Amino acid sequence: MKEIPIPYVRSNQVGIVTIIMIAIALQLPWLIAALWFIQTAGLVFGPKANLFILIARPFLAGRIASADTEAAELQRFNNSLGVGFLTFSLISFAFGWTLTGYLFAGMMAAAALVAILGYCIGCTMYFQYKQFRARRLKRD
Repeated sequence: MKEIPIPYVRSNQVGIVTIIMIAIALQLPWLIAALWFIQTAGLVFGPKANLFILIARPFLAGRIASADTEAAELQRFNNSLGVGFLTFSLISFAFGWTLTGYLFAGMMAAAALVAILGYCIGCTMYFQYKQFRARRLKRD
């Protein structure tokens, strides 16, 4: 799949924000670990393996055919960033740095929330990365 319907992307973002907010509010770092598995499955096997998309799919069936899409490559980049933040969060918890663990998770939740509201931080980073690579290749 070259494109991912935006309702699927939004369902993943809502799932991320919800799980992290519950984890922070109830001080349940194991929820961050569960989210890591959900996001890693989506990264490795694609959107069809993402639990949040699987749950949302029956409710979104009528909207998918006419929905706008986002590039799968861009979503994979964003998912990689998210898994990175969750990995740093879990490493922090493993070292007993609870506050740092929740800060890394909170940064991911903030990025997902801002994306739901219309601004994709990961997309901006991706664009800058592509610009950097293009300039570098042009120079070489």
